[in-house]
Amino acid sequence: MTKVFVHGNPETDAIWGPLFQSLAELGVQDTVALSAPGFGAPAPADWEPTPANYVAWLAAELDNIDGPIDLVGHDWGAGHVFGLLAAHPDKVRSWAADCGGLLHADYVWHDAAQTWQTPGAGEEAIAAMAGISTEDRTAAYMGLGLPADIAQALSEGFTDDMGRCILELYRAAKQPVLAELGQQLVAAELPPGLMIDATGDAYVSSDLAKQMVGPLNAGHLELDGNGHWWMTEDPGTAAAGLAAFWAAL
Repeated sequence: MTKVFVHGNPETDAIWGPLFQSLAELGVQDTVALSAPGFGAPAPADWEPTPANYVAWLAAELDNIDGPIDLVGHDWGAGHVFGLLAAHPDKVRSWAADCGGLLHADYVWHDAAQTWQTPGAGEEAIAAMAGISTEDRTAAYMGLGLPADIAQALSEGFTDDMGRCILELYRAAKQPVLAELGQQLVAAELPPGLMIDATGDAYVSSDLAKQMVGPLNAGHLELDGNGHWWMTEDPGTAAAGLAAFWAAL
């Protein structure tokens, strides 16, 4: 079984390092990290960073990976996983994802996302991120709770491609886009799933995530007190939860 991981924004696959190490210590070594166009991988000049195009990208990537596949998503990577489940549920043996509250009818985009979705203000915010030094951007990532080595990797990975894709992706995903995706998934027949619930996530409410567990017929991995980057805060607990989920399939 291949474990495929998809990260989010504004990130690269460096975020998975501590979790992959913890999984390897548990004997789980068949791990693959995918980087979406613009987010750790080059985006072609004609790339349109819409949710549908990222789902098509992910589906094509999975077709090139030996299965069965256990798919894991974080942040917008979770969004891509949810989109894939709606369009191609047969491509994976199982799924696990955080940010389940994104699918809730009451979800409201966080402040930074709303800024990116606003013409003018979004461009100014991205220009500010791009315009500071790598060292200052590293410090900003560390201020969000990321360890220094991963913060530096993410800082170095921030590109003009990423900035463009951030703006266009978030603008293409204004509500009710995700609420409608949630309704679609609730009505679908999904493979076995696990909701990763980092209770301290400042971007997507844990309360809303919990409310989606039952409707999605998913398991529930609560990471009490962990924030948005749970895979770096307590990778051992997260790895044990994922390994137990996969072992029970």
